[in-house]
Amino acid sequence: MLAVEMRHITKRFPGVLADDDVSFDVRQGEIHALMGENGAGKSVLMSILSGLYRPDSGEILVDGRPVKFASPLDAIGAGIGMVFQSFKLFPSLTVAENVVFREEPTRHGLYDKRAAAAIVTQIAERYGLAVDPAAVTGSLPVGVLQRVEIIKALYRKAKVLILDEPTAVLTPQETDRLFEVLRSLQADGHTIILITHKMREVMAISERVTVLRDGRVVARLNTAETTGEEITRLMTGRDIDLEQSPPKSAPGAPVLEVSGLTCRQAGQKPAVDNVSLTVRAGEIVGIAGVAGNGQSELAEAIAGLRAADAGTVRIAGTDVTAGSVKVRRAAGLSYIPEDRHAVGTAPDADVASNLAMGHHRRPPLLQHGLLKRARLADFAQRLVDRFGIKVAGTGVLARTLSGGNLQKIVVARELDYASPLLIAEQPTRGVDIGAIAAIHKEIADYRDGGGGVLLISAELSEILSLSGRILVMFEGRIVADLEAAATNEAELGLLMAGGELAGAGKEAQS
Repeated sequence: MLAVEMRHITKRFPGVLADDDVSFDVRQGEIHALMGENGAGKSVLMSILSGLYRPDSGEILVDGRPVKFASPLDAIGAGIGMVFQSFKLFPSLTVAENVVFREEPTRHGLYDKRAAAAIVTQIAERYGLAVDPAAVTGSLPVGVLQRVEIIKALYRKAKVLILDEPTAVLTPQETDRLFEVLRSLQADGHTIILITHKMREVMAISERVTVLRDGRVVARLNTAETTGEEITRLMTGRDIDLEQSPPKSAPGAPVLEVSGLTCRQAGQKPAVDNVSLTVRAGEIVGIAGVAGNGQSELAEAIAGLRAADAGTVRIAGTDVTAGSVKVRRAAGLSYIPEDRHAVGTAPDADVASNLAMGHHRRPPLLQHGLLKRARLADFAQRLVDRFGIKVAGTGVLARTLSGGNLQKIVVARELDYASPLLIAEQPTRGVDIGAIAAIHKEIADYRDGGGGVLLISAELSEILSLSGRILVMFEGRIVADLEAAATNEAELGLLMAGGELAGAGKEAQS
């Protein structure tokens, strides 16, 4: 029996046909992968199913009955819950308070704290979702936050769970634990829809795959009867190779020198604790770590977005420790930030303006103190074509783009600076496999052109594929300095979780 059936769904936005006569179904009790390139329509389709958007035409059936959702509350009322990649939790509340928010158990008309904790414990124990109901959410690692989101949906009696890029910031060990949870939910009769770009995970856990391309369904496949290569071809229309060639020459002079960098937090351990590192011209140095262990704060401190309490930063030989972002740009810094929405782009500006940020201060866009609009339009179109950014035109607002295409804007703009140093923080988060391959090639070409790259990524395959050296961060410190060719995902995952490798000589700092 079908748990969900979406028939002939069409959804338009200004200048974009997001979903074009899409029919999609999921059987009860299956794990179903929904795949497609950025802009293919998968997130819009699932936003319709979860009540965030209304379709322009088409119908939705849940357990064989037609339904219409005016809001996510209607969807959850019908048993459909969505766990977003960016979690929707209140950091100042406890786990239990987040789970029962708006549906709190009461006793004598007052919030029943003990009953809320018991509810969370019961759900957690049933499905292997280890959490502490009394823990303050803002203090928890990302893997636990994800469990809280799943428990929240289950508390609301969701029988169909939509998971959006659920392993994007998890270690391999956390991913394995998540898969155990999903199999437990499946065994209990729940239906799982998985939106992901990670082919290995699709092949490992799903039973069926639906592939979207340009807003239409191009394939419905049984996972056991297909391959990752076939799915990739269906998604992109071409073969994709994520393997990168080694650097063409040995690393040169330092382009980034960080010494004793420390960023303190009031009443807590330092976010960045006495970190020293060097990146040389023609070299990619990867930083691996579970989210929340200081990688983002390190990048912000180097870029000038966060004040350092101690230590020094030198870019291409210039001491920029006390310098502004503008000073660091002038010294030779390009920066792809982790948060493409709040830091990387101006959502209410158009695509052309976002691509021109920083470039607008110099020729050819600036001439005699004036910004040349025709040149700006040509410049923006060149980057749109080069990086395959899917937009109706460079005049559309950035906030109308999918997350993946917004990421491409940031990557395109920063790589086009051709600075001596690039800090690339989660450069491929949320982008499709074709775009991942293109961005990887651009970063490798940047390295081969003499640029130095500090690559911060939760994707261990990305770190291993691109980096020459890998630094592992745990609780604000660098705990290992490894040659990429001499390690693997299992070792990195162990170090990222605070473990130790067998043998001596692996630890860089204590």
